[in-house]
Amino acid sequence: MGQLISLETLAVVFAVAYLVLAIRQNIWCWAAALVSTTLYLYVFYSARLYMESALQVFYIAMAFYGWYQWSRGDHGNELRISSWTVSQHTRAIATVAGLTLLSTVVLAKYTDAAMPLLDSLTTWGSVVATYMVARKIFENWHYWFVIDSLSIYLYLSRDLYQTAILFAVYLVLIVIGLITWRKDFQLQEAVQ
Repeated sequence: MGQLISLETLAVVFAVAYLVLAIRQNIWCWAAALVSTTLYLYVFYSARLYMESALQVFYIAMAFYGWYQWSRGDHGNELRISSWTVSQHTRAIATVAGLTLLSTVVLAKYTDAAMPLLDSLTTWGSVVATYMVARKIFENWHYWFVIDSLSIYLYLSRDLYQTAILFAVYLVLIVIGLITWRKDFQLQEAVQ
C-alpha cells in the first residue's frame, strides 16, 4: 500500500503540472500527461477501477496525439481555440451515454469492477473531453467540470484520497482554464 500511495502522489504532481500547462496552452502539458497517466495506469488497476485503467492507456496515446496536434497545428498553422456546434455536442453526449451503458453491462457481468456505472461514465466522458483538449475545443472545460465532479466521489469510494483531492483542485483549475481560454478565444475572434 505504501508504494501505491507514493506512486499516487507522483501521479498527482504530474497531473497538476499537466493541467497548469494546458491552461497556459504550453505543449509540455502532454509530456506531464504521459508521466501521470503511466503512473495512474498502475494505481487504478490496483484499485480495481478497470475502465479508469483502460482510460490511462487512451491518455498515453492522447499525450502523443496532443503533442503532435499542438506542435503541427491545423494544416501547418497554429492550432487555435475553436468551438463545437450544438449538433457536435449532442453527438458527443449521446456517444458517451451509449458507451457508458454498454461498458457498464459488460463490467457488471464479467468482472469484479468497483462501481461499473460511474467508472464507465467518467471514463467515456474523459475520452471525449481529452480529444477536445487535443483539438483545443473551448467547451472541454465544461465537460471536465462535470466529469471531475463525479470522479471525486468515485475516488473517495476507492480510498484514493490524494486523487480525490487532486480532482477537487482540478475543479478550481478548470474555472481558471475556462476564463483563460475564453479570453484567448475572444481575442482571436476579434483579430479575425
